[in-house]
Amino acid sequence: MDAPPRRLPTGRVVGQAALVAALLVNALETARAHEEYVVDEERKVTVAEFLRESLTDPLVVGPLLAGALVLLVAVGGYLVVRPVQRDVAAFRAAMREYTAYVPWLLRISMGIPLIGAGFGGYLISPALGLEARLLQVALGFLLLFGLATRLVAVLTLAVYLGGLAIDSILLLQLEFVPGTLAIALLGGGRPSGDHVLQRIAGTPGTVYGRFDPIYDYAREFQTRIDPYRRFLPTIVRAGLGCTFVSLGLGQKLLRPGIALAVVDRYDLTAVVPVGPELWVLGAGLSEVGLGLALLFGFFTRASAATAIGVFSLTLFALPDDPVLAHVSLFGLASALLITGSGPYAVDGWIEGYGTDEEADAPDAV
Repeated sequence: MDAPPRRLPTGRVVGQAALVAALLVNALETARAHEEYVVDEERKVTVAEFLRESLTDPLVVGPLLAGALVLLVAVGGYLVVRPVQRDVAAFRAAMREYTAYVPWLLRISMGIPLIGAGFGGYLISPALGLEARLLQVALGFLLLFGLATRLVAVLTLAVYLGGLAIDSILLLQLEFVPGTLAIALLGGGRPSGDHVLQRIAGTPGTVYGRFDPIYDYAREFQTRIDPYRRFLPTIVRAGLGCTFVSLGLGQKLLRPGIALAVVDRYDLTAVVPVGPELWVLGAGLSEVGLGLALLFGFFTRASAATAIGVFSLTLFALPDDPVLAHVSLFGLASALLITGSGPYAVDGWIEGYGTDEEADAPDAV
């Protein structure tokens, strides 16, 4: 005999809707844990079964719809009212003052995880137990010091792609693709060993300048690649956005068993008193939504700031989550906070609404 249909407890749904903002933040925070790093087993539940049970439960669907509505109203209201425009303009101007340090920021955010992976005995991701200690440590230190930066970035990308061919688990560190491409595009920047050596080689009368075999070629290459530097924000946000979407789909929405195991491990239903299904769907949809916003360049700086806040919360909330696995994400999000959206972004089509406009792109790097 079929059970009577469940009635929607209005008061409870309203209370959960009030908690939905906190849920999304905390859920997305847990999402950044890269489930593979913190749990060994997962619940035995199929995607179809999970979605069928979740999407027919009003206590799951109700808060999700309420949260989406609140977000749409907030974004729409901001675009219509356009508050704090002077503050936004001042913030953009302040961020653009740091553009000279973007190459340094990217080198650090890629170099430190490589060194950590080398000493930790894994290949790029803690989930892949292949050892390439000397190679990764060497690449990491070369990136940190900025020596042969573009070449090292290309080699790092090759190592990542080689590891990805061995095991698709490296998709957990997909941000290495845009990170290394961005470094290859920008070079070492300042401060870096490359900058110092180029300055010495370019100074007339120096002994080193007589023996430097690549100075002229390096300058010619820089001249040719300079017109493409404005695409740096586009590369970074597209790569970071794809990373978020990949994690939201691959680690939550299409693999709910492992996400439910994370909810159980950290007793997240005690943090925000909602069902585990709502936790998983909230985390997955939040991650996918944030990834799409970055991918299409919609409120890019706000999305990057949200990502940075989530990463920071993760460090305190999940003690057994490997910190080094997130350093590269910190770097990419911080770079977007500085550069804005760049070309080919929705922000570039929204004139005067306080979002990052394409006009920011020439100042990006």
